[in-house]
Amino acid sequence: MTTANAARHQASMSKLKALLVSNAGASALVLRVPLGVILAAHGSQKLFGWFGGYGLEATGQWMASVGFAPGYLMALMAGSAEFFGGLALILGLLTRPAAAVAAFTMLMAMTVHLGNGLFVSNNGYEFALILLAASLSLVFSGGGKLALDNQLAKS
Repeated sequence: MTTANAARHQASMSKLKALLVSNAGASALVLRVPLGVILAAHGSQKLFGWFGGYGLEATGQWMASVGFAPGYLMALMAGSAEFFGGLALILGLLTRPAAAVAAFTMLMAMTVHLGNGLFVSNNGYEFALILLAASLSLVFSGGGKLALDNQLAKS
């Protein structure tokens, strides 16, 4: 490996470690696990119709009806972000990227509910807002001491 290539490799490894390393301690676990469970459950509703969900086809039709077209693709993307991102958050695996994708998904969810006001009892955006805030917190803090990210950072 040339000196220039070695320097580029070292720089990219440094960036990867910065993405994975977290000084959040155990507090991130307290946020990651419930957030991950909620996201994975909601994603499974969209993808598989579990827990009273409608599955991809019906969720896709609804997404198209509220302006997210093509609906099936949007349902697949949102469901995957929630389900697989939620699982990643539970494990603390690629926490920051998973949380960033979840945050974006919640931001998009908020756009559907904004016209209904804050409260979820009126189909408002409060649930999406708190999930957005929790996700953004993990983007900044990382997975914490008890996350698989730490094992990746060591290698």
